Amino acid sequence: MLFRNDKKDNRDAAALVPLLPLRELIVFPHEVYPIFVGRQKSIKALEAAESKKTPILLVAQKDAKVAEPAAGDLYAVGTLGVVVQLLRLPDGTVKALLEGKKRARIIRYVTDEEYFQVEAEEIEEVSDRSTEVEALMRSVVSAFDNYARLNKKIPPEMVTSISAFDDPAFLADKIVGHLGIKLEDKQALLESTIPADRLEKILGYMRSELEILEVEKRIRSRVKKQMEKTSKEYYLNEQMRAIQKELGEKDEFKNEIQELEEKLRQKKMPAEAREKCEREIKKLKMMSPMSAEATVVRNYLDWFLALPWFEYTEDKLDIKEAERVLEEDHYGLDKVKQRILEYLAVETLVGQMKGPILCLVGPPGVGKTSLGKSVARATGRKFVRVSLGGVRDEAEVRGHRRTYIGALPGKVIQSIRKAGSSNPVLLFDEVDKMSTDFRGDPSSALLEVLDPEQNNTFNDHYLDCDYDLSKVMFITTANTLDRIPRPLQDRMEVIRIPGYTETEKLNIAKKYLLKKQQEANGLRPENIEVSDGAILGIIRHYTREAGVRNVERELASVCRKIAVEVVKTDRNAHVKISSSSLAKYLGVPKFRYGTAETVPQIGLATGLAWTELGGELLNVEVTIVPGRGKLTITGQLGDVMQESAQAALSYVRSRAEVFGLEPQFYHRIDIHIHVPEGAIPKDGPSAGITLATALVSALTRSAIRNDLAMTGEITLRGRVLPIGGLKEKVLAAHRGGIKTVLIPKDNAKDIEEIAPQILKNVTLIQVDHMDEVLRHALVIADPATFFRAGKGESDLAFLREPAPKGQIPPPDVDDSAVPTNLS
Repeated sequence: MLFRNDKKDNRDAAALVPLLPLRELIVFPHEVYPIFVGRQKSIKALEAAESKKTPILLVAQKDAKVAEPAAGDLYAVGTLGVVVQLLRLPDGTVKALLEGKKRARIIRYVTDEEYFQVEAEEIEEVSDRSTEVEALMRSVVSAFDNYARLNKKIPPEMVTSISAFDDPAFLADKIVGHLGIKLEDKQALLESTIPADRLEKILGYMRSELEILEVEKRIRSRVKKQMEKTSKEYYLNEQMRAIQKELGEKDEFKNEIQELEEKLRQKKMPAEAREKCEREIKKLKMMSPMSAEATVVRNYLDWFLALPWFEYTEDKLDIKEAERVLEEDHYGLDKVKQRILEYLAVETLVGQMKGPILCLVGPPGVGKTSLGKSVARATGRKFVRVSLGGVRDEAEVRGHRRTYIGALPGKVIQSIRKAGSSNPVLLFDEVDKMSTDFRGDPSSALLEVLDPEQNNTFNDHYLDCDYDLSKVMFITTANTLDRIPRPLQDRMEVIRIPGYTETEKLNIAKKYLLKKQQEANGLRPENIEVSDGAILGIIRHYTREAGVRNVERELASVCRKIAVEVVKTDRNAHVKISSSSLAKYLGVPKFRYGTAETVPQIGLATGLAWTELGGELLNVEVTIVPGRGKLTITGQLGDVMQESAQAALSYVRSRAEVFGLEPQFYHRIDIHIHVPEGAIPKDGPSAGITLATALVSALTRSAIRNDLAMTGEITLRGRVLPIGGLKEKVLAAHRGGIKTVLIPKDNAKDIEEIAPQILKNVTLIQVDHMDEVLRHALVIADPATFFRAGKGESDLAFLREPAPKGQIPPPDVDDSAVPTNLS
């Protein structure tokens, strides 16, 4: 057995013992260690030591990652110990309780088949109880007392027991197990045979640990004071700040400032902007890197350095190529295409010029937004889109002041940064959908942006620095000009985009929409064939719109149903869609093509209205019943339209003698004027002549032509005033199967905007007075006797007579048959 105290030579002192390699653990004498063992060699070594009641040598591995250590992977000096307890666990591992006894050195390895067996000899320690050693022991005990107070992991009773030790070797081995030092340092202490040297090294380690613990204590104390005023997040930031202050590691913040300065040197920007950036960087150097103000300054500098102050894309000045691109993307829209080509031509001749500001006005679905993308592609510029629908805050355009939390530049500057150039095509979509509230008027903020004379010094509230927008090509879109303030309209070049004709819709569907939906639904060109008649059927019976958005939806529906057939039957199937097979794919037709009445009716006139969706047919019904002169107007009509009805009735009363009515005829009757589709609000003066015609028809029991529509404002004297939206209204009449349209004579200048193929099918008659309207609109069997002179039929007996039965003769439009008092 080892553990002998008598001094003999090495050969006599050496003994054969099992060896247990330890990972990241060094066992010192006089200490008890619980360990878990999983390696089979180690388990067998423990079992051998327990069964033979022999000591076991506990040696640390040099590298803990080695699974099967060899002799070269182990230290030469370890601790001889005994197995106090051995417990086998269900998972195959073993829990062992080991107690270190003596230091020992490996003489040689005997075998490593089942487990390591080595010849080991005890290491005798040199004991010295000099005055110097006594002083060293006291210093170590005192340092350990301070160390235990700062390190909460050491129990207080341990300090008491340490102070009672009078053996320097025992004291050193007891303390070293509680120090958080490296494995190599612990091994050096184990190999040291002089207790005084070990105590001196331990004292040095403890003093280093005490310094670290003192720094941590100061950090905790400083952060604890801040914790009383701030949240947990602030506490963590302050702790990091305190650590940086102690360690002096602010290199990252310095590097960030240096990076900003380097970017500023390389960035081309105006002198005013550069001066602002230099001032902000100077302020940033004086700030704490973790302060909230430093974050605001960094964001501010990032915006300045990210903007393309003098970065421009080169315009494509090839007129033919631009024309090809515009024709490829859109059918029709000649005015817009011509305006873009004009801009490129002038720029080719003049050089750099200010970007135009166009306002595309038209109903939904006619391609206003997509036209902006085509303009950007044709001119070679970047494209950015800003939606203004529902925007009611001025800061959305001009940006927020930097004093606000979360402040950002406005949408204009954000879009410029997104585009990466100072001359993009910037599309303001739905500019007529902006509104105003207590946060300001965004449409007023656009006045500076959309003014070519001012936008070269556009000042965003966040940047507080002028930015040149004069090279930007601004395009705005709107459904109507009524909601756009007049000053804003004045700054834009308005280009009206009317609704499409049937021929245009047919071409758009064939050239663009059908191909797009084929690809979107995974169909090959040979899978589907849609005839022109089928597309016309979709346009006439399944949609009613000025644009082509619903046409595309219906084509998409057809393509999806064909995709189901192709997947079910054959991937190479060929399906042909004709007008007769539309119902199979789209169901029952949604609309009746041609809403004009089949026969002339009394008291029913067809007018024309303009809406944001394009033109619409507007029926006006008038009925006469016995009463006391009451006028009832229904159909959710606006104030202007109700006033038009009042003016129409006043005109009819003023012409009572001409129409053969008793001057006081309205005292015995009630008049009810109704405009169908009462759930839809209607307003405007253009239905004036329609209301007057329906009133005259009902009062004189004369039918109104069913193939005729009319539009125009009426005055009390019967004059017909001009109206707006003539092209859209004529398109609506054409869609409804109307053959003749009465228009004000002052609208003659607008006829040239109407497509020639529409004018072939719709006859436009210009009228200047209400008498002309009646001459063309009323179906009069005997024009010579229709207008009575005098005050005959004062009892209005004809109002109680049934309406004429049978087919009413066609109208006689011969000017010679019209009474002279109608001229």
